[in-house]
Amino acid sequence: MRATITSLLLCAVLSLSLTANAQLFTPRGSQMASVMQRVGTTDITITYSRPSVNEREIWGKLVPFGLNNLGFGTSTAAPWRAGANENTTISFTHDVSIGGKTVPAGTYGLHINVKDIENATIILSKDTEAWGSYFYDPAKDVLQADVKLKDIPHTELLTFSFDEVSKNYAVASLKWEKKAIPFKIEVNVTDIVMDQIRSQLKGQKGFSRQNWEQAANFALNNGGDLDEALTWINGALEGNFFSEKTVNGLATKAQILMKKGDKAGFGATMDEASTMANANQLNRMGNYMLSIEDYDRALKYYNMNLKDDPKNPTWHNSVAAAYKAKGNTKTAIKHYKKALALKPSDQDKARSEKALKELGAM
Repeated sequence: MRATITSLLLCAVLSLSLTANAQLFTPRGSQMASVMQRVGTTDITITYSRPSVNEREIWGKLVPFGLNNLGFGTSTAAPWRAGANENTTISFTHDVSIGGKTVPAGTYGLHINVKDIENATIILSKDTEAWGSYFYDPAKDVLQADVKLKDIPHTELLTFSFDEVSKNYAVASLKWEKKAIPFKIEVNVTDIVMDQIRSQLKGQKGFSRQNWEQAANFALNNGGDLDEALTWINGALEGNFFSEKTVNGLATKAQILMKKGDKAGFGATMDEASTMANANQLNRMGNYMLSIEDYDRALKYYNMNLKDDPKNPTWHNSVAAAYKAKGNTKTAIKHYKKALALKPSDQDKARSEKALKELGAM
């Protein structure tokens, strides 16, 4: 009898062991998928399962409108799971904003309350481990944002995508059957990157002049703190063991000063850069001065090139353009004609002829 009991217990243990290890990795009916979009340096990732329409009526039927008792779990007023199987999740590597509300960096359960065929509410929950929405608890919500459904061509498999991406935001859309549920995710890219730069410059990356120049350029061109940008570019130019005055570095400093309203500082810094510039850099600097209507400084830089290479038709064209902008037609015509006499390239020739026709000299 004892042997029989022992044998039965052994069978039971073996049975449990076999059951525990009998979960084969086989395909799901609704396959899992993941989609990621980067905005600035922030990654947005949605992980979900993809049911098919399969000739079923979706909106208001398979996906019931409003909050519902699903007949299982603890929730008696559950939204839709925004997919199939376990929680659909959405992750942000930095803080974002949806519907004007801040969502801290992290991973969230993504649910949708489809109120009717035109209106829905995006719900982000701290609970990411539950199965579907059966255990949905509104106390764990970090966000509810109202959105509108849109008509789209038939989409058989439920699909999340990022169809609109800009410098500071992305629009994520759930698409299924003939409806899309889009929601805009905004990212404060400048603040995030500025914080990252501050941190990186304290480490190994701070021992490189180019990184300080890059930091200053980012702040300059993306609405960053200009005083901080000026500190960074000054650090790249002088005072550190890796510092070096370069044309690009001085040009960056000049633009920061101009943006701060220091026109005198801008001009002086550009003049310093011009003493170090090669011919192509000088010509680009002259072009920039022409674009901001500092004609005298443009002419100064162009003439530096012409003095060094008086038989270059490109430099004559540049000098002529500055005189033309200043209203000195006679001298402009002289330089345009000189450019034509120096066997210019097709591009320079076309430039001279066009200008001369505009000035009535051809």
